Amino acid sequence: MAEAKIALSTLLTLLTVVLLLLDVSTSTALTEEVNPCTNLPPFTETDRDLIAFPLNLEFLEAEFFLFGAYGYGLDVQAPYLAAGGPPPVGGQKAQLDPLTNDLVAQMGLQEVGHVRESLGPDAFPRPLLNIGEATWATILNSAFRRPLDPPFNPYVNSINYMLASYTIPYVGLTGYVGTNPQLLGSGAKRLVAGLLGVEAGQDAIIRTWLYERRDQIVEPYGFTVAEATDAISKLRNLDHNGLVALAGAPVPYVIDDEGLVVPIEVGAERQTTGNILSADVNSLSYARTPEQILPIVYSSGDPRVPGGFYPLGARGRIAERYHKYGSD
Repeated sequence: MAEAKIALSTLLTLLTVVLLLLDVSTSTALTEEVNPCTNLPPFTETDRDLIAFPLNLEFLEAEFFLFGAYGYGLDVQAPYLAAGGPPPVGGQKAQLDPLTNDLVAQMGLQEVGHVRESLGPDAFPRPLLNIGEATWATILNSAFRRPLDPPFNPYVNSINYMLASYTIPYVGLTGYVGTNPQLLGSGAKRLVAGLLGVEAGQDAIIRTWLYERRDQIVEPYGFTVAEATDAISKLRNLDHNGLVALAGAPVPYVIDDEGLVVPIEVGAERQTTGNILSADVNSLSYARTPEQILPIVYSSGDPRVPGGFYPLGARGRIAERYHKYGSD
C-alpha cells in the first residue's frame, strides 16, 4: 500500500512537471509581458515580419519530409496548420531504407512543430508549393549545367532523396542566422534560437549521412555524392548572387555555401578537405537575408521572379515587397 502511494505521488509529480513544461514551451512567447529592462514587448512588429518570412521555408520542409516518409503532408498530419492554403503539388512517398525513412520522419514531425510555433498573429496560409519530380529535375539540371538523363527524381531511392534534402534546411538555417541580429524582443530571440538549433541539427544529420557516402556514385549519372553537393552549393551561391552578377553591378560575389569536400584552404583551420559543416573561415555559420534566399528557392536568381518550389511566390510582407503572392 505504501509503495502504491509512493508510485502515485511520483506519477502526480511527473505529470505536474510535464504540464508545467508544456505550458512554458507553448505559451511563454505569447503571454510574456513587456521586458522592464528594454521596455519592449516580446515580439515587436518588425520581429513578427522577420519571423513570418521563414514560415514559407518551414512549410516547404514540413511537406517534403512528411511526404517522403509517410506519403502525405500537413493536410493529413495537421490540417489546421495549412490554414486553408492550397495543397502542395507533386509530393510522394520516397523509396527509402528503414533508417533513412526514420530520420526523415523525425525531421518531418519536427517541422510540424516549427510551423505551429511560427503561426503567430502575422502568419499566413500555406503558399502553393511544388515539390514534384520536375521541380527537382530542373534544380539538378541547373546545378550540373546540363540535362540529366533520366531526369533526377528524389523519390526513387535514399541517395537521391537525401541529396534533395541537402538543398532545404541549410537555406533556412542561414536565414535564421541572418535574422537573429535584427530581432528586438526577447520572445522573438528565444523562438528563433530554438528554431535555428533544430534546423542546424537537421542540416548536420543530412550532411553526415551524405559524407559517409561522399565517394559513392549516384547512378546512373556517374558523379559522386560529394560532386553533387558541390554542384548544388555552387548553384545556391550563383542564385544568391545571380541578380547582381548578371546585372554587372559592382557587388562582390559572396560565398556562403560549400559542399562536403573542399580545397584544403577552405577547410576548417586550412587543415582538412572534409567539410561536414558549411561555415566561414572561423567556422561560424553563414547568414543570408530574405533578398538572398528568395532567388534560391525560386530557382530564378531574382527575388522578383517566383518559380521553383513557389510557383506563385512566397507569402508575407517581406516576401511580397519583391513579388505579390499570386500575381503575374
